[in-house]
Parts: sequence; C-alpha cells; structure tokens
Amino acid sequence: MMFGLGSATKIYLAAGATDMRKGFDGLYGLVRQRLQADPLSGHLFLFCNRPRTRLKVFFWDGSGLWVCAKRLVKGCFSWPQDPSAEAKASINAEEFAMLLGGIDLSQTRRKTWWRAEPVGGEQK
Repeated sequence: MMFGLGSATKIYLAAGATDMRKGFDGLYGLVRQRLQADPLSGHLFLFCNRPRTRLKVFFWDGSGLWVCAKRLVKGCFSWPQDPSAEAKASINAEEFAMLLGGIDLSQTRRKTWWRAEPVGGEQK
C-alpha cells in the first residue's frame, strides 16, 4: 500500500456513487459538504463511481492535497450503495487493503479474538 497510515488516520468511504470527473476542488467540497469532515485532517476519503469500477482517494499530506485513482479492468469494488442510510462509512487500514485487493468486505467476518486468562485469575 502506498499510503503511510498511522494509527490515528481514519479512512472514510462516501456511500453511493460519485461523479469521477471531480478533481481537487470538487472532492474538497464533497468532503466538507457531503461527508461533513475536514479535508485537511490527514484522513483518507474514498469515492467510487456508479458501476463501482473506479475509485478515488483524496487526502492531505501536510503540504498538499493528493488525488489518487484506480480503475479496474474487470470486476467491481465492494461499495456501500445506499446513500439514504449514511453519507459515509468508516473502515480500518486492513479493510482498506482488502477493498483495494478486490475482497468483498460484506462477505467477510471479523474473528473474535480471545485473551488468555492471567495466571491465578488476577486482572490487570
């Protein structure tokens, strides 16, 4: 993955379709208006077209804005399509990598991780 994602970096998806003709100014406006977020926060904002074959990532790196795009040759991205539910969804870095890798996030499930009990039943 080309993005240096820190633990505080959030990744937001804009639910539904976005006009992929939008550039820096258009995406900046979408982040502020539709997602109600600060485009200069350092978080990543993802947008997808109606057929779900193109994806744009918009973010601020501290000195300037980036717009990165990916177009699939075959298939489509797994993307939340119901804009009436919520304007944005949040994913973590692992889910972002899976999304870019073509994994359908709605068909996966998170494992329940168990912690080993402390010896003697003591809690910390």
